[in-house]
Amino acid sequence: MSETMKSTTKTRLYDAFAVSGKALASGKRLELLDLLAQGERTVDALAKAAGLNLTTASAHLQTLKQAGFVATRREGVRIHYRLAGDDVAQLFALLRKVADRHQAAVPAARDAYLGPEAEAEMTREELRERVAAGDVVVLDVRPMEEYSAGHIPGAISIPVGELAERIDELPEDTEIVVYCRGEYCVLAYDAVRLLTERGRRAIRLKDGMLEWRLSELPVDAADLA
Repeated sequence: MSETMKSTTKTRLYDAFAVSGKALASGKRLELLDLLAQGERTVDALAKAAGLNLTTASAHLQTLKQAGFVATRREGVRIHYRLAGDDVAQLFALLRKVADRHQAAVPAARDAYLGPEAEAEMTREELRERVAAGDVVVLDVRPMEEYSAGHIPGAISIPVGELAERIDELPEDTEIVVYCRGEYCVLAYDAVRLLTERGRRAIRLKDGMLEWRLSELPVDAADLA
């Protein structure tokens, strides 16, 4: 192969890599990947959760599909989207970590969104030890459909929007470990603040369901029916 041909084919290869990078170059598309990391969803459900209209959500999803990041299945007139593989979830998680470490704008944006960082948080390893000892309650504050798609074994489901009204369902004398979608999910932060204000002992899991799955830890699922 001539040097000119090698250069041309190399450029073609790196341009192919760049398609994946371009697909990730949108905050809303990253948000859609975050939602899909929790489980399969319809276009309607994704649009609602991401605060998008159907046309815009569909366009973003088509971009992600063309890049090979998502796959689909049809059920009647409905199209269901899912991540194309665990490697997509790993890429998404790594992108956030790298950006947090090296992108100067991320820490301030993170703190503005999540609020003051909790003084105490629990690792996955610590949580598993405490669950085995039976001295904590694990609380999943994601929407019910996400809990149903997969949750930490033994976790109680109370979506954060219902927590204030349902707080009496939680024991008063046991520490509550709260988790949601992942390390950058505001739902757990909001829940810990609410529980603490109500006099409960609450602590946030350092990360969430995304990292739990990627660590290949046990996951339970529930049937919404």
